[in-house]
Amino acid sequence: MTFVRIMMIALLVACGFARAAPPQQQAEREIEALIAGLGGSGCEFERNGSWYDAAQAEEHLRTKYEWLRKRGMADSAEKFIERGASQSSVSGKNYQVRCPGKPVTESGIWFRALLTRQRAGSEPR
Repeated sequence: MTFVRIMMIALLVACGFARAAPPQQQAEREIEALIAGLGGSGCEFERNGSWYDAAQAEEHLRTKYEWLRKRGMADSAEKFIERGASQSSVSGKNYQVRCPGKPVTESGIWFRALLTRQRAGSEPR
């Protein structure tokens, strides 16, 4: 192979990897929308046996997201849900979400459903 051909192949491979990586800005926007979605939902959030209003839940999840983000542990909305929004890092107990007129739901399920709606365009991002 000629040098030019090798360089073109290397460039194409590098471009392919760049496209395959999830864009950080997209993940940040989706995570922010998830946190804000809970904050504006009117739902309550249970962690470690106590219920909190949506504003308190939003504050708690922002703190958890910041901690995860600084450690490179929330580079997708799915990872944020799994590592920060589903269970207590202290007790290991699942978080719960309670919305008016609806049954109590595990927060991981609630956030995954919200993410699906947001990606489908039926929820604000």
